[in-house]
Amino acid sequence: MAELDPVFQIQRVYLKEASLEQPNSPAILLEQEQPSVDIQLAVDATPVAEGIFEVGVTATVQTKIQDKTVFLVECKQAGIFEIRNLPEEQMGPIMGIACPQIVYPYLRANVADIITRAGFPPVHLAEINFQAMYEQQQAEAAQSAPQIITQ
Repeated sequence: MAELDPVFQIQRVYLKEASLEQPNSPAILLEQEQPSVDIQLAVDATPVAEGIFEVGVTATVQTKIQDKTVFLVECKQAGIFEIRNLPEEQMGPIMGIACPQIVYPYLRANVADIITRAGFPPVHLAEINFQAMYEQQQAEAAQSAPQIITQ
């Protein structure tokens, strides 16, 4: 019966992709104005093999002074998870909440490190409530689904 027990294991957490652009350097570095910061996050999950999934969290951090980019960082942290013998209705929350919560601290550290190594003050990504984010995405998906109206 042990082979039907639920399995949730982290196989590996790794930095999948990282890029830094400073398209207006060095001139923009002489500006005294405070830049605006825009941060976008995305979560994706991909089956790799039977019971094995890659879950990634991507952060895009862009700072601008007026309409000129100071720097743009895109970083994707991923994890490989073994997930077996779980009811289908639990798979979405596991991959949309539990896995990103495990991967996200590594992403936060890598983003701050890349920005600091580029010579800027670090941008510390805020803590994220992945459950609220997941529930919001589910609500938006339900609203955009076609509604069948019968009379």
